[in-house]
Amino acid sequence: MSSLSLPHDHHSAVEQSFDHMPGEEAFTATAELFKLLSDRTRLRLFWLLCHCEECVLNLSVMMDMSSPALSHHLKLLKACGLIVSRREGREVYYRAADTAQAQALHRMTEDVAEIACPK
Repeated sequence: MSSLSLPHDHHSAVEQSFDHMPGEEAFTATAELFKLLSDRTRLRLFWLLCHCEECVLNLSVMMDMSSPALSHHLKLLKACGLIVSRREGREVYYRAADTAQAQALHRMTEDVAEIACPK
């Protein structure tokens, strides 16, 4: 039995759906993640790192950005767990995290790009 009582009964499963809806915290976290990826630079950077591992210097050239500006975007992506880094000598290499979240967001990015810009 649903804990939600709606004023109109439209014979739909909305009450059951509502009972299974994630909590406010989940939607807040999701909105923050979408906000992070709403920046086209971070979205491009995330997409690139889903396809390769690269050092900051090469990434800054590929993205046509200064290393400090790029580092800011990398820090944000890393803080939310979408990318990871490793140090090799003086170089720091970045790539997409090997997590279900990063993989799902990568697929979503590619799917949305296909819808928005069909060939």
